[in-house]
Amino acid sequence: MNFSEILKPIVEVGILATGIYYALKFIRGTRGAAVVTGFFTVLIVVAFLATVFKLQVLTWILSWFVGFFAIAVLILFQPEIRRMLAELGTNRFTVSAHQQRENIETIIQCAKNLSDDKMGALIAIEQEAKVLETCSAPGVLIDCVASPEMLQTIFFKDNALHDGGVIIKGDRIMRASCVFPLSQRQDLGNSMGTRHRAGLGLSEETDAVVIIVSEEKGFISYAYKGQLVTRVSEEDLRGFLTMIFVPKILPINKKLWFRGLLAKLGLRSNSAEEAVPQPSREKKEKRS
Repeated sequence: MNFSEILKPIVEVGILATGIYYALKFIRGTRGAAVVTGFFTVLIVVAFLATVFKLQVLTWILSWFVGFFAIAVLILFQPEIRRMLAELGTNRFTVSAHQQRENIETIIQCAKNLSDDKMGALIAIEQEAKVLETCSAPGVLIDCVASPEMLQTIFFKDNALHDGGVIIKGDRIMRASCVFPLSQRQDLGNSMGTRHRAGLGLSEETDAVVIIVSEEKGFISYAYKGQLVTRVSEEDLRGFLTMIFVPKILPINKKLWFRGLLAKLGLRSNSAEEAVPQPSREKKEKRS
């Protein structure tokens, strides 16, 4: 048996396993997840019965059903597919980690102050997908540097712009009083108000991170990729935003990397002894 014949099934299984994993991860928490789960359950049962009882007509229908299933997936997961395509080619390393951390602290400080004062807020941090394209109302152009004071002013109860969402891009507030799409999920319950549904709905259709502050109880929540996490602490929010926006680039010591490579190859560099500090002559004399 050739090496290629052995490698071929391994590669095929690996590709299928990876595809299935990311497909399940992709639909998890979306509004079409329950539909897909029920559909596949019925499909597996029908296919099992058709195979056991050798129902030829049913087997033929199932074989032709694949094409129709592809169209059904496009219809059911149109927002999610749009979000996935928008994420292709995303580059999070164009902004320095220091600047990203400053932007994160601005958002956290604003959310904390609004939470303490129990002022409702809806903040969308835009990434690659254009948030404005999903808004039913574009709101008002702001285009100013983001700061906790400016955000608190926008969401002040007597401000005409407070009843809507804010779009932030980088370190700038782009628009305010935007109307985001509402999520159609049925498992949210009556406890989730319009702000939470709007934040979740926007995260279902774009790659934006949405911060929500409850007006009634002051709880802080965030929505991302169709997932809503409620009642988070300041540290939890900081950790999540850091994980999303701060590039994870570690400096590489080229000398240590080269020495490690030589050690793995069983070789030894001429300067390898420099890495190990040698005791001075005075210390040697004292020990003697």
